[in-house]
Amino acid sequence: MANNLMKALDAAFGHPRGKVGELGGRVMAVLNAKVEEHVTEVAAPTSEEVVLVLGPGPGVGLRLAGERALKAIGVDPSQVMLDEARERCAELIVAGRVELREGAATRTGQPAGSVDVVVSVNNLQLWGNRPAAFHELFRVLRPGGRLVVSVHRRALDTSEYDLIQEAEAAGFTGVRTSLHQYGGVVGPAVQLLAHVPA
Repeated sequence: MANNLMKALDAAFGHPRGKVGELGGRVMAVLNAKVEEHVTEVAAPTSEEVVLVLGPGPGVGLRLAGERALKAIGVDPSQVMLDEARERCAELIVAGRVELREGAATRTGQPAGSVDVVVSVNNLQLWGNRPAAFHELFRVLRPGGRLVVSVHRRALDTSEYDLIQEAEAAGFTGVRTSLHQYGGVVGPAVQLLAHVPA
């Protein structure tokens, strides 16, 4: 029974697929809305900047970034989530302000030094090889670029100190974490901020 529940939760939220994944995307769009808004405000992309959104899921934060930035690029390993994000951001895609493609934190498909901001909401626990992912994100960010990551505290399988160490080992500076509470059924979130030296 517990194994079936874990499989269902993974299909809905971990690695969204099928009808369960579509339902999970709708739930994520509601539950993560405040976090997506806050992360976008913290990242503060300008109209001259390119934003890479890791794991945009149903596209709530991707849309917010696309409305502010020169361009927002969403990279997600789930075709179900890419489809939902494509629907939510349809007019921004037509306008050339949002782009979507299959990928992950360790393989973004972005050229080196091609983005100004990287944001990630509630998927750091799915990155697989976190140190490799931090190196990839450092690689794709321009000098002076910034990284904003938010993740449910209960989803973390490591300490905030370890996250800071991993980000610094990849080359990031000014790395710090803070705890945020968004209310509702969603527990506290750890937010990590980091910069690429100018």
